[in-house]
Amino acid sequence: MITEIAPAPGRTAPAPAPPRGRRRAWDEVPRWQIYLPLTVYLVFTLVPFYWILLFALRPAGSTSLVPWPVTFDHFEKVWTERSFGTYFGNSVLVAVATLLLTTVVALAGGYALARFDFRMKRAFMLGLLCSQFVPGALLLVPLFQIFARLSMINSLGSVIIAETVFQLPLSMILISGFIRNVPPSLEEAAWVDGCNRFAAFRIVVLPLLRPGLIAVGSFAFVHAWNHFLFALMFLSDQSKQTIPVGLNTLMGADSVDLGALAAGGIVAAVPVVIVFAFIQKWLITGFSAGAVKG
Repeated sequence: MITEIAPAPGRTAPAPAPPRGRRRAWDEVPRWQIYLPLTVYLVFTLVPFYWILLFALRPAGSTSLVPWPVTFDHFEKVWTERSFGTYFGNSVLVAVATLLLTTVVALAGGYALARFDFRMKRAFMLGLLCSQFVPGALLLVPLFQIFARLSMINSLGSVIIAETVFQLPLSMILISGFIRNVPPSLEEAAWVDGCNRFAAFRIVVLPLLRPGLIAVGSFAFVHAWNHFLFALMFLSDQSKQTIPVGLNTLMGADSVDLGALAAGGIVAAVPVVIVFAFIQKWLITGFSAGAVKG
């Protein structure tokens, strides 16, 4: 008679070894079948960036495939002669203001959607979702008429408000998902300790929403930074234009200054790359948290 020997106290039984001759599916795939598609995708992604750097750094009229000698004349040209310094400052103002307004308003609306029940709540959520299918071009005429009556045409405030309104529906939906993942019992414990609703939200809930707020804020920042249509329609003064509109001015009817256009594109891309380089950890955490319903 064969008896099973129990493991010694404090020690766990070793996991059974997999049967010989059987391997996991990913162990059977040769390494070259993994690295080859990744290499092709990497080359496909990086070649356009190298091409932009090539035109931006090599002298005008050069046809070399290597940017040598390196010149920064194109950057100096777009920054001074093409007023990209002014465009850059306007874009920073619009993007940062849109980020702050979108985050604050979406935080208040998302909290209401996550914590309160009211009539037509499902219909309101459905309206927020359906609004994402409306292209921005359809909003130009009514927004232009509203801003014209408010004397806000040719003002950066009109672009900031339009960008905020365009970003709010998705931001509210995402924020409400983040707040649902915070147990209401944490707020109730703060109420018992004497906090009101706002104090409990500020002390208990808000610190837990940092990944979600960074995700929503970065999404609003990048969209406002890259958006072309609202700035083109609502701003007529060149001193108030943003970088996307400034890039459009580099393309003439008969010719295109490729060196200046490439330098302007790099100037426009660098802030976004820097922002994502610093917040990528919180960005991934935030979007994964908002995708799970609590």
